Amino acid sequence: MIDIPDELIAQHVRYDGEAGRAYVASLAARATRFLEHWELRPDGPTMYGRCALVVPVLRADGTRAVLKLQDVDEETVGEPVALRAWHGDGAVRLLDSDDATGTLLLERLDADRLLDDLPDSREATLVVARLLARLTTTEAPPDLRRLGDLAESMLDRTPAALEETPDPATRRLLADCAAAVREVADAPGDRLLHWDLHFENVLAADRAPWLAIDPKPLAGDPGFDLFPALWNRFDADEVLWRFDAMTEVLGLDRARARAWTLGRVLQNSLWQIEEGEAPLDAHLEIARRLRKHPC
Repeated sequence: MIDIPDELIAQHVRYDGEAGRAYVASLAARATRFLEHWELRPDGPTMYGRCALVVPVLRADGTRAVLKLQDVDEETVGEPVALRAWHGDGAVRLLDSDDATGTLLLERLDADRLLDDLPDSREATLVVARLLARLTTTEAPPDLRRLGDLAESMLDRTPAALEETPDPATRRLLADCAAAVREVADAPGDRLLHWDLHFENVLAADRAPWLAIDPKPLAGDPGFDLFPALWNRFDADEVLWRFDAMTEVLGLDRARARAWTLGRVLQNSLWQIEEGEAPLDAHLEIARRLRKHPC
């Protein structure tokens, strides 16, 4: 029997209604199918993230692994592609996959030791920077989402979003973010980006101190990957230190990295506005600090 946590059910129902309920109801059968297909035995209580169900398992040879069950969408479809390209260098190792269902068999990391638990946020930021420096050396495989397409979409949606933004200061700030994206949009880059490397997406492992998990990959400029570590455990007075430290470790041009980070603020703000909500204060504060930063 595979336990489906009530919290995971509630999340899918909240976001997808009856379709979400039906999807969650299918997970037990899918888990059984792949346990049999890959000759796996459950080995502990199930875990879950925002969307995925994770089942600790043992392979036929006794190797510890996890079975990850998730829906296929524009973000998750590229996960096995990225993990294959990285070959475990800086990221969790992919052992097998079924691309039609998005089901992954992954090496088992230490789920009890998250980077987010590290008391020193500056040390955690440097861990993320070093991982990104390794991950972004890889050229993005074909057929992944492209940052250039995302940038074009953001700029197309910005005028309507600004009209829906009542606060003049916020409108000016988002307009500045859009202007920064326009300056770099003609060279969006071709590196393999994680896109979501925040402190909770880094786990400890036996073969390496820290490894990245849960990529939402795209092809683009590494500067677009800095934002999660600026927002995680947000501290306004630490924004510029984290930005400078990460750009130094990755060897990035700070002006370009600032422009793409402002692009992440714009992207997140557009999502909020289009859902009828105001942009998050922390996101806007990151933009304010970076806008004044002498790069």
